[in-house]
Amino acid sequence: MKTRTGILISGRGSNMASLIHAAGQPNYPAEIAIVISNHPDAPGLAIARKYGICVEVIANAAYGGDRGAHEAAIDTALRNADCTTVCLAGYMRLLTPFFVRRWEGSMLNIHPSLLPAFRGLNTHARALAAGVKIHGCTVHLVTEMMDEGPILAQAATPVLPDDTEASLAERVLALEHKIYPTALACHASGKPLPPPNKVRSLINPCISC
Repeated sequence: MKTRTGILISGRGSNMASLIHAAGQPNYPAEIAIVISNHPDAPGLAIARKYGICVEVIANAAYGGDRGAHEAAIDTALRNADCTTVCLAGYMRLLTPFFVRRWEGSMLNIHPSLLPAFRGLNTHARALAAGVKIHGCTVHLVTEMMDEGPILAQAATPVLPDDTEASLAERVLALEHKIYPTALACHASGKPLPPPNKVRSLINPCISC
């Protein structure tokens, strides 16, 4: 039986699309059961509908700042869709301990850096400012501490002398589209995870989990 997976998005949904495409392959161990957005105008919703995926808008603005009520509604929608796994794909809200605990061990996130380096936002600009030679992306399990959960997969690319934030972001995004489906497949098929925070830099764009 395939792992029923819900995807949370806030915007364009490019990583969501990579997961949906992978899940369309016959031997892929997960299926995308629902896509949920906190923004009604998120472009990713149209992409999900094009693929025939059930979509639901649960706008945080409708809850008047009550994060708990908003996340409870998302949790209900995921469970009504019989999801056992959640993937964050450009979901631009910090989650409360309530929601993280509800999905502990079953919620994945994609982050545009080689964790534990550059947790948080503006990762490409920070990588360039720091003068690093290697940059990349990480899929990890979500825990209460931001960007600190166990690492499932990483991919890396050299930072080129003439790189800008935009050019580096473009290359890293291409890697994200490769490793997120791979990491979800590993997780859904029950392969063992590496120890928490063990960095596995995989070059151009070797993938492992």
